[in-house]
Amino acid sequence: MDLSVPRRHGPVSIRLVRARDARVLQNELLSNRPWLRQWEATSPDGPVSFDMRLGVRRLLQQHRDGVGVPFVMEYDGEIAGQLNVWGISRGSLASATIGYWVSERFAGRGITPASVAMATDVCFDELRLHRMEICIRPENAASLRVVQKLGFRYEGIRRRYIHINGDWRDHYAFALVREEVPEGVLARWVEGRVPPDAATVPPSDRLPA
Repeated sequence: MDLSVPRRHGPVSIRLVRARDARVLQNELLSNRPWLRQWEATSPDGPVSFDMRLGVRRLLQQHRDGVGVPFVMEYDGEIAGQLNVWGISRGSLASATIGYWVSERFAGRGITPASVAMATDVCFDELRLHRMEICIRPENAASLRVVQKLGFRYEGIRRRYIHINGDWRDHYAFALVREEVPEGVLARWVEGRVPPDAATVPPSDRLPA
């Protein structure tokens, strides 16, 4: 299994991050501050240094340790954002969580749903994980559309779950298990067989956006 080899769907591809990607990623993050800040994880202990070279090294170490897979998302060969598979658990749990960001100039091109689908397929088929989760803030309409498109199943509310943009934020939790998508997440989406209401948040759980 070589995760450095890109997985592709049309102009969209994902591959393992490389150390030399740090400069491009840092430039994208800095130039997208107003776009990304409201969704970025922060530390309750105060500001931390912003050094993508160190960040990429840490992500690659997590990959070597078997607890994460850091991908870059590309569009026509140009880096458009990051997708991280994190919190990988083996054994009886066999699960992980997906998080991502995409640059504003690439928004609306279908990069994120294609990347999430390919990454989930990699986790199910190559890493042999059983369950994949995505947690999304109620205000993040664009990310909610991603799980709707791909048919991730709504599972409930995580109260004050992740420290984002300076405070603990509620999240909706969505997940898939391998048995739900034997044909693959990408194929199910492309072939138009996604259940239309899997990601629907029931009225009793809807939080202010």
